This record gives sequence, structure tokens and C-alpha cells, in this order.
Amino acid sequence: MNLADVITNQDNIEKPFKPYVIAEAGVNHEADMNLAVRLIEEAKEGGADAIKFQSYKAETIASKNSPSYWDLEKEPTRSQFKLFKKYDSFWKKEFEKLKTICDKNQIEFLSTPFDIESSNFLNDLMGAYKVSSSDMNNKPFIEHICEFGKPILLSTGASYIDEVDNSVSWIKKNGNPLALMHCILNYPCSDENANLGMILDLRHRYPDLVIGYSDHTLPKDMKTVETAVILGSKIIEKHFTFDKTLPGNDHYHAMDKKDLKRLIQRLAHLEEIIGIMGKKPIDSEMISRQNARRSLVLNHALKKDDIISKDCLTWKRPGTGIGPNEIENIVGRRVNKDLCEDDIIKWEDLY
Repeated sequence: MNLADVITNQDNIEKPFKPYVIAEAGVNHEADMNLAVRLIEEAKEGGADAIKFQSYKAETIASKNSPSYWDLEKEPTRSQFKLFKKYDSFWKKEFEKLKTICDKNQIEFLSTPFDIESSNFLNDLMGAYKVSSSDMNNKPFIEHICEFGKPILLSTGASYIDEVDNSVSWIKKNGNPLALMHCILNYPCSDENANLGMILDLRHRYPDLVIGYSDHTLPKDMKTVETAVILGSKIIEKHFTFDKTLPGNDHYHAMDKKDLKRLIQRLAHLEEIIGIMGKKPIDSEMISRQNARRSLVLNHALKKDDIISKDCLTWKRPGTGIGPNEIENIVGRRVNKDLCEDDIIKWEDLY
């Protein structure tokens, strides 16, 4: 299943606690094709369903005076323009190559466009679009992406709910399938700021949409992401790197291959312990169901043709006979043979 399928088939997801996992490589390739290929291969090895890059040019994403919004101790560049300029050399040719390599490695290729030109050439490379939190209120850009007619994954970081309502209305007006991502626009996001309860709010407010989670907390034991899945996130996105010790604004809070494998293992265990959704006895309970439940039992002997009264009945284990829930259907019936005290009553004992 690819991202477009996940977004489109909100009511037909067979395994609700097995989310679609996106390794957000962003620009952690450092504008080096060999490193980009390594990210693809390690994301696949780690168990991700997709790897996502970012497509932009510094000149179209930020003015030269745009201030930073990240942890300056980890990434000292104070200008958004200067930071973006370091990593904006990948363009149409490079992303076409990355798409081919993703196909070879059987992992879905995605890239977030940040301008008209990149959104246009990415149309031939992707089955769904990602719109970043930074473009939540960018009506002309969202409407341009809608024109491709493909499913859209929309992040909601740093947004008021009325802003989310507006963006949802623009996309629904155009008829594009849509999924929303809870996101906190902190790099990194502390655990206490993760506010995973917003996932429940989005699910309540948009019951017809797939809801996911874009995580910026430090990887650690990956429990934040696991909790997001328990709360109903069907898509998980988390920054991905091959080396968390590298300098740069997206390496230090990203997961690496080991973290990704740990996440996939935790999610597999979560799926295992959650099991089936419909309430019913499972196979391993059948012997317990039989022997721990109770049957109607005689508290004194009866002769053939005697009438069963309520006073001659009690209920005891095992549950191999007629259950106490049938007592109204048993009282007043005649027995068709002699029965002893403590006999379990069965349907074949009655006329």
C-alpha cells in the first residue's frame, strides 16, 4: 500500500495499528547524491514505507532577512535564507534519479515541494503530495497543488483550528483526498510539548479524514510515536538521518536506522498485543470458557417425569451443560430420566 492508498481508503485500513511510516530525509543528504542513496537504502533496511525529501530553492522559500526558528546551539545559522542555500542544489534531475533509486529499493519516493516549479516536476514522480506546516495558510499554493488531482498530506504545526478548517475547505472544494498531520513546529520538540491530545481533537473534528503525526521529539525509545499510533495516527513521519551526531538543523533530532528498526519492532508488538478489534472469545479461551463458566445443576435428585422447579436448581462449574442464562426456559420442564443430586442439566435430559 502506498501513501495515496492510505489517504484515500480511510474507512478500509485493514490494520489500524500498523501505520504508514515515512522517513523524513529532508535535506539530510547534504546535497550529496551518495548520501541521498545511503539514506534511501537505510530507510528501506530500517523498515520505512516511504522516504521523503524536500524540494526548494532558497530564493523562493525565504527572504534574505528571515530569522531562524531552530535550536541555535545545534544549528548556529541565524538566517533561514543562508541555511536553505546550503542544501538547495538538488533539483529536477536529482529528484528523478532519487525516484528511480527508490523504485529499485522498493520504497516509496516522496518530496515536499516549497514552490510552483518543484510542485510541477514532482507531479510525474509521486502519487500524493505533502504540504508543510509552513504553507498551511498559503491558499494559492495549496490550490495549485490541488490542480494535480492527487491525495494531499497536510501538516498542521503552529496552526489554530480555524486555519486548519480553512485549508481543509480549500482542499475539499477541489475534491482531493486529504489526510491531516498533527505536528509541533519545534526543532526539537520536548516531550511535554508534543501535545498528542491534539490527535484526538483532529480525529473528533474531522472524522472523515485520516489523521497522522509528524514527530520532532528526540528519538530516545520512540514511545512518543508509539503513543501517537495508539491515539489513532495512521501515518507517521519522522526526520531521518544516517548519523545523529552530524551538525545541521535536521540531524540532531532525527532518528537513524537503529531507531527506525526499534520503532518498527515496537509497532509490530503493539499490533500483536492489540490483536482483533471485534469482541469475541479467542481460540485459547475456549477451554476456559467451557470449564470456568457455570451450568445449571440439581441440588437434589429428580425422578423421570418430575417437573423442574427453581428451588431444585443451582449453578456450578463447568459450563458444559445448560447455562444459568436459560433458567427461565428450564423451570417447568420435565426430565426424561432419573437424575442425581449435583448432576449437570443438559438439553437431552428434558422433554
